[in-house]
Amino acid sequence: MSIAKDLLEELRREALNTRRVMERIPEASMSWKPHPKSMSIGQLALHTAGLPGGLASLLNAPDREVPTVPLPEAVSVSELVAVLEEQLAAAEDILRSWGDEGLRETFRWTVQGAVIIESSRLEQVRSVLLNHWYHHRGQLTVYLRLLDVPVPAIYGPSADE
Repeated sequence: MSIAKDLLEELRREALNTRRVMERIPEASMSWKPHPKSMSIGQLALHTAGLPGGLASLLNAPDREVPTVPLPEAVSVSELVAVLEEQLAAAEDILRSWGDEGLRETFRWTVQGAVIIESSRLEQVRSVLLNHWYHHRGQLTVYLRLLDVPVPAIYGPSADE
């Protein structure tokens, strides 16, 4: 199997886990924050839902300026699931278009035109897209726990399942 196909399978598999977490978010708590410096659960969840397609789109060029990320707040779980599905489809299309050869190409992040990171697109997909996505999904599970919402199983049973 190709690297690109492996990544697509991982993306699809992990999307199911992400969706289960998002479906547990209480709509009445979208503005809730565990700390004043934290994102609200609605901001974090919307950011998490948009990561796959948004980052795949950024990685589609050979280099990108590190973006400033707006953090709007979701208003409903249905909005989160719709954004997640839309962004997953976009990420799948982009990953498929790269194939293994495109994943081996060099990608550079810049700040004010200066290169700060240079690696293969594959390395960026693993770290900036997938690992970043998992990190924020993990944060969402902590938010759920703090709100006393049962945490869904992700990689085996949770304390609630």
